[in-house]
Amino acid sequence: MSMDPAVTDPALYSVIFENERVRVLEYRDRPGDKTSPHSHPDTVMYPLASFRRRVSSGDRAVEVALEPGAIRWVAAQTHQGENIGDTPSHALFIELKEPAPAPAPGTALGPEEG
Repeated sequence: MSMDPAVTDPALYSVIFENERVRVLEYRDRPGDKTSPHSHPDTVMYPLASFRRRVSSGDRAVEVALEPGAIRWVAAQTHQGENIGDTPSHALFIELKEPAPAPAPGTALGPEEG
């Protein structure tokens, strides 16, 4: 089973650029929309609209609220998400294809502040 978000949720994620080093996904959803479980490599997330989301993996969940332009680092992870806000989500995900130089300490869930 593919864990690629462009495959698991093609109505929400679209590939807008890709080369051998990076892939850029555009993400759009509406309040109440949920994603299937999927994976991202190390990624930079750039929100184009404010949104509120619940991101979960297994028995862990975090709620995230971001404003447009609030760029975040998202460590490689598998998760699913849900728009829990009152507005549509719109964001770009810049996925890095090169492996991290060393494993990051701990396992993060959701975006991290820079």
